[in-house]
Amino acid sequence: MSTAALYNDQGAAEAAVEAGQETTPTSSSSGAAFGLFSTDFKKNEDLKEMLESNKESLKLEAMKRIVQLISKGKNASELFPAIVKNVASKNIELKKLVYVYLVRYAEEQQDLALLSISTFQRALKDPNQFIRASALRVLSSIRVPIIVPIMMLAIKEAAADLSPYVRKTSAHAIQKLHSLDPDQKEQLIEVIEKLLKDKSTLVAGSVVMAFEEVCPDRIDLIHKNYRKLCNLLVDVEEWGQVVIINMLTRYARTQFLNPNINESLLEEGSGGEKMFYGSDEDEDEDEKEKKAEAAAIAKRKPYVMDPDHRLLLRNTKPLLQSRNAAVVMAVAQLYFHLAPKAEVGVIAKALVRLLRSHSEVQFVVLQNVATMTIKRRGMFEPYLKSFYIRSTDPTQIKVLKLEVLTNLANETNISTILREFQTYIKSMDKDFVAATIQAIGRCATNIGEVRDTCLNGLVQLLSNRDELVVAESVVVIKKLLQMQPEKHSDIIKHMAKLTDNIQVPMARASILWLIGEYCEHVPRIAPDVLRKMAKSFTNEEDIVKLQIINLAAKLYLTNSKQTKLLTQYVLNLAKYDQNYDIRDRARFVRQLIVPTEKSGALSKYAKKLFLALKPAPVLESPFKDRDHFQLGSLSHLLNAKAGGYQELPEWPEAAPDPSVRNVEVPEWTKCSSREKRKEKKVEKPFYSDSEGESGPTESADSESDSASTTDSASASVSEESESGLESESEEESETEEEEEDKKEKKNQKKEPKKPVQESESEQSSEEEDRKPEKRSKKLKSDSESDSVEDEGSESESSPSESEDFESEAVVTKKKKAAESKPPSKSVRKEEKKEKKEMSLLDLDDFEPTPSPQVTPVNTLLSNSLATDLEGLSLSDSILSPATIIPSGALKNYELLHRITGEGLSVEYCFSRQPFSPDANMVAVQLQFTNNSTSDTKNLHMEDVRLQSGMRVKEFPEIELLPAGEMTSAVMGIDFCDSTQAANFQLCSHTKKFFVSIQPPVGELMRPVFLTENEFKKEQGQLMGMNEITEKLTLDVKCRNEHAIVQRVTTAANLSRVPCGSDKECRFAGRTVTSSSLVLVTVATREEGAAQLMVNCEKMVIGTMLVKDILLALTQ
Repeated sequence: MSTAALYNDQGAAEAAVEAGQETTPTSSSSGAAFGLFSTDFKKNEDLKEMLESNKESLKLEAMKRIVQLISKGKNASELFPAIVKNVASKNIELKKLVYVYLVRYAEEQQDLALLSISTFQRALKDPNQFIRASALRVLSSIRVPIIVPIMMLAIKEAAADLSPYVRKTSAHAIQKLHSLDPDQKEQLIEVIEKLLKDKSTLVAGSVVMAFEEVCPDRIDLIHKNYRKLCNLLVDVEEWGQVVIINMLTRYARTQFLNPNINESLLEEGSGGEKMFYGSDEDEDEDEKEKKAEAAAIAKRKPYVMDPDHRLLLRNTKPLLQSRNAAVVMAVAQLYFHLAPKAEVGVIAKALVRLLRSHSEVQFVVLQNVATMTIKRRGMFEPYLKSFYIRSTDPTQIKVLKLEVLTNLANETNISTILREFQTYIKSMDKDFVAATIQAIGRCATNIGEVRDTCLNGLVQLLSNRDELVVAESVVVIKKLLQMQPEKHSDIIKHMAKLTDNIQVPMARASILWLIGEYCEHVPRIAPDVLRKMAKSFTNEEDIVKLQIINLAAKLYLTNSKQTKLLTQYVLNLAKYDQNYDIRDRARFVRQLIVPTEKSGALSKYAKKLFLALKPAPVLESPFKDRDHFQLGSLSHLLNAKAGGYQELPEWPEAAPDPSVRNVEVPEWTKCSSREKRKEKKVEKPFYSDSEGESGPTESADSESDSASTTDSASASVSEESESGLESESEEESETEEEEEDKKEKKNQKKEPKKPVQESESEQSSEEEDRKPEKRSKKLKSDSESDSVEDEGSESESSPSESEDFESEAVVTKKKKAAESKPPSKSVRKEEKKEKKEMSLLDLDDFEPTPSPQVTPVNTLLSNSLATDLEGLSLSDSILSPATIIPSGALKNYELLHRITGEGLSVEYCFSRQPFSPDANMVAVQLQFTNNSTSDTKNLHMEDVRLQSGMRVKEFPEIELLPAGEMTSAVMGIDFCDSTQAANFQLCSHTKKFFVSIQPPVGELMRPVFLTENEFKKEQGQLMGMNEITEKLTLDVKCRNEHAIVQRVTTAANLSRVPCGSDKECRFAGRTVTSSSLVLVTVATREEGAAQLMVNCEKMVIGTMLVKDILLALTQ
């Protein structure tokens, strides 16, 4: 195969890119060789050419290769400029790949990422819902704190979007913004509250996830939406079902009573086993307490389940048949934590079905089943054989199944289970065999009838050829023998003989402990075992050495004649052992058992200390206390609290008020007029027609999501009427019997009024579902309630939000008309009628600037404006220090402290005068002070380090600055409309100092004069995403016009714009580098309240400017 053919292959092209070769689809073999060995080729040049070509196919191929490079860990950051150009491409696939690239490099190259934000802002208004959603997804993925306000505006707009897909994306963006800036929590909660009212099944799961991330403790937001979430649950996507079920589990634990409270009290009263350290005197008191509890239970009212509690259980039960294992597991944990004991059994069959799935799913399910079987053993007993172990199961699955079988063991099935265990012991998997032996020990502990049988079986295993099996058997036998040691002295003798053969440290230590503990039962064998152990003491493991010391001490106390010398020998060996634990133990034991003059009183009680009766160990399941974690959670799986885990609340003692979940139904919904319903059906096509303008994909999605209620949909209405009736009756009735009676009566009568009304409301789009609030407002304003539907998404206060769904052209026309006179009621009606022919895709729902009545313009300009105009006529000569004299209002910043500068201090200020050598630069005046006793010479700049696009005009070198003298110089900096710092070295003839100049955002602009009409016109063109509005309370000293003007112009280099209203102050300016317009409006209200509005083409500049002006006006 030739080289040219190889490089023409798509797969080989990727290899060529990795090697950094300059290849093209038509490269020849010689060209490829030249690209491989030449040293002056440009890396990735072919990709840049493909990205700059006019063919979409080449661009798409280039982006695919770039994304492949990124996935392999290659650095493709140098391609950023070429890729950003394609953000505005009409090819959706290409745009998605560009978005993927931007998300990857946004954090590394924040300045470059900010350049593309304006493109995303335009994409947020794109007719295609997928592009709007993708733009929001990328914008929220750019983790740059400076664009947080832009993200917040985008999320608020997307939350009111017509497309449920975009609203779903806005819910995802809420979580990203909260993780980036937790200070935005309160505003995000408002958006979550709004989205929780959304009746689209596409949005429900995402907004509940956002709720869980941002404000999981705000259960008051769930009250009104609880029944809706329960009814929507079946239709939500699987991921959303899991999230909603987990959230509703915790919600129910705070709002409903424990359905098993009477049973749990009875169990506590009847569980009267005597405590281990209990005394006979305590029994009388315990009996009295039990009688008192029984009397309290008798007086307790019978438990009646809350209808909302029943609604949750009934609506989640069908999801046990879901194909998604996570959904089944979520429903299972809900039933385990919330359902009455008699109803929990329904989850067993569903969980057993999951055991046929992949091993990963089996592992999680078995972990939860093992926890359930400790408290609810009975529900899994019929499925005992489902937990039998297959030879193909992985070890971790085998161990979990053993755990479940052990928990399920009782007197009736123990023989079957032990037969299974006998088979498992023959397995080749040693870890599994060890776990089986432990399981046999637990069965013997829990069921006294089979204890002897299990013990004999384990003793037989001591002759097994496998050392691990023997060692595990010894450990388990040791625990069993502690229960009845006097009956099993033969077993202890048999185990003593194994010390020659068993080499596993734990097993040897167990045998030695048994012999030492029960040395009185084997008085002849114990000293001989100590003799053998003393010989091999130095070669034993630490755990064995400790038990040898214990054995020696116990034998010394019981049989000192035979073992005194042996004990001294062992203690001497231990005295010089390498391990300090063993040395300490030897010293302690010697002082305790061999009394001397220095020995304390403890030596008298040595025998009681060493030979005290010890309680038998309780072999418990490792899953015993795991049920305090919510089942199915990561914390339960790890048996440790994981990050982000929400504790499962305890049941309340008294039932909270159930009326908080009642939703008031407006009176208009009870209207039974058939004509009005027909009018609604006629109006429905308006929604689909307008959706058709935005492309077939969005129309199909919207129509499928909001099942159309035209006349042809009568079949779906009849099918859904039953569910509508059910949801209504659940909210109105108190018991299930009343609900069933109502259903039967309504089905027999077949009344078309209420059922059809409710089923229509369930089937209609989310915009239709939000009409109650809008229509009630129409009735109050005496407008025609049945003329045209109001499709606004929860626009409750501002009249401008009724224009949400008009096209941009119509919006601008109406805004111009609004400037001349306020709209009357008749005009509003005409506007509503025109909506049928308008596009539904405009996102500009921000309130337009109120237009005051035009009054003659005041000819007297403010002082700040006059000074701004004076600076317009300057000569072209280089500005000398004497030319620029900053006023007292200009703020000085420290560039170099006199201590750091070794006597040289430098301050700088932004003079707010044009820098004549370059109009795109900001003039910075430097003031040098020599505080030292020696002269400073040759002050100049070196090693200027700037962000991309920035430029600096250095100040002229200062040849001499005498001691105690001051001088000034002027430099120019093009900050490129950003607040990035300009870093450089300030050098003298002996020293170099690293310094940086970072501008406040208000110094990045120059004042510009506008008339009132020009201001309004420009402001009208900078609406939507280019407008930021904030409410504030003015400082007490800043509640007059003069003070406001002074503080705003101090914070930002803006000029005053004449205004006819005495309650508004307007300011205008342009950014120095790009001449982007900046408009500021401060509207004052009563009692110091005010509203600040900033309109700016550059949203980053506008956002930072709002913060600075807010600070100036409130402090």
